Amino acid sequence: MIAHVGDFGLARFIQEATTQQTSSFVLKGTIGYAAPEYGMGSKVSTHGDVYSYGILLLEIFTGKRPTDEMFKDGLSLHDYVKRALLRRQISDVLDPIFVVGGEREEEAPINIDISNNNEVGYSKKEQREECLTAILRVGVACSVETPRERMNFTDVIKELKLVRKIIGRFSRN
Repeated sequence: MIAHVGDFGLARFIQEATTQQTSSFVLKGTIGYAAPEYGMGSKVSTHGDVYSYGILLLEIFTGKRPTDEMFKDGLSLHDYVKRALLRRQISDVLDPIFVVGGEREEEAPINIDISNNNEVGYSKKEQREECLTAILRVGVACSVETPRERMNFTDVIKELKLVRKIIGRFSRN
């Protein structure tokens, strides 16, 4: 029930292994992190790797495992975060280490809007929340149930690099 580095990049390793095996069943990841389509016998793919990565992102930033006992009766880690994003209440789902307290008013605003790179006057606290929201959106987009609707790794990298760039700007101030 813990994600392992081996859960990512399964598409390549398992496809190579299955060409040499006679059995048609292969464990394709750690429970809770394995893509739902694997439970229905689908072949491994990079879509499954994206799913595992998305779940891991959500776990890191919420502090909740995908196998947490709160996730039952149709509720999943993905749905839990998605609902908070829709309500614009991410502090409800964030791990407490990411919920930062007050901020001094005299701090200069940051002038980047992560969602569309426009110039705006966000405070550090607002910018931090915008970055965390962007990271959660990536996690949700990666962990969509339907494989073809998941974000691809190229876009994941672009989005997370933008977040890192913005975090670097406000952490220097």
